[in-house]
Amino acid sequence: MTSAPDHPTQPTMRDAVRTRVWRNGTLELEDFPFEQISDYLEQSDCLVWADVCDPSPERIQALAEELSLDPHAVEDATATHERPKATRFATHLFITAYSARLVSNTDDMDGEVAATHVSAFVVPRGVFTVRLDGGFDIEQVVRRWDDNDDLMKYGPRALVHGLLDVMVDQYFETIEDLDEQVESLEDILFEETRNSGTEIQRRTFALRKSLAHTRKVILPMREVVNTVMRRVAEEDEHNELTPYYEDLYDHVLRAGEWTESLRDMISSVFETNLSLADARLNGIMKKLTSWAAIIAVPTAVTGYFGQNVP
Repeated sequence: MTSAPDHPTQPTMRDAVRTRVWRNGTLELEDFPFEQISDYLEQSDCLVWADVCDPSPERIQALAEELSLDPHAVEDATATHERPKATRFATHLFITAYSARLVSNTDDMDGEVAATHVSAFVVPRGVFTVRLDGGFDIEQVVRRWDDNDDLMKYGPRALVHGLLDVMVDQYFETIEDLDEQVESLEDILFEETRNSGTEIQRRTFALRKSLAHTRKVILPMREVVNTVMRRVAEEDEHNELTPYYEDLYDHVLRAGEWTESLRDMISSVFETNLSLADARLNGIMKKLTSWAAIIAVPTAVTGYFGQNVP
């Protein structure tokens, strides 16, 4: 079990900034002023990370000027509906993706998937992340880096791996929650005491919507990880981090395959519910027909003898 973070939870206030610097692979300083980023980047033995949550235009502009970022990348980092991708610019590598988490509804145990846009600017001696809201807990990433501090000597590639690894782990948690909801639907599908199939249909459509949202987040992530993995293979002479990225890519593939199986399961639940509704309707019609046949005989007899015609 992961221990509680030493650092307090990242606030979600506008322009919340978190900074760290490692020297020769060892953490040296944390939460230093944003203005000192350039000073550390100029030192060849330093690795710098800064995170900005819910950035203001002024903060983004300051970061862009500080790192000489491409204007297109800056625009994509602040867009709310940008597609996940990894793009190489002249001065940096730009990565944008989405975290995913299931927000439960306590009324009926259903939930919808909430996504947070997370971007990263990767420069030769630093990584700078931008989150549009506090939905993605950056503390999990920090703990992952601390748990694998022996990788910090490999520079920005190790930071990027930790970031993507946490996001992919959250995909599995979200899919697992969706899987449990599908199983709960299967459990009540054949219950004779349930009121009607309308509730099943409503929950099935809600799950379909959540799963579709999740797939939009996860499926493009395969290309993101693949692109970063190729860049690491090109820059990593001794292939120290290549196995880590290959394992990460395998996890992304597994997450995508799991969403495929869940989609089939939800479709099966929906179709089975319709079939059961048709079967129940047929049963009711058979009962009505049987009672109509039974009642028809005395009705005919009494009708015949009750005629007022000689």
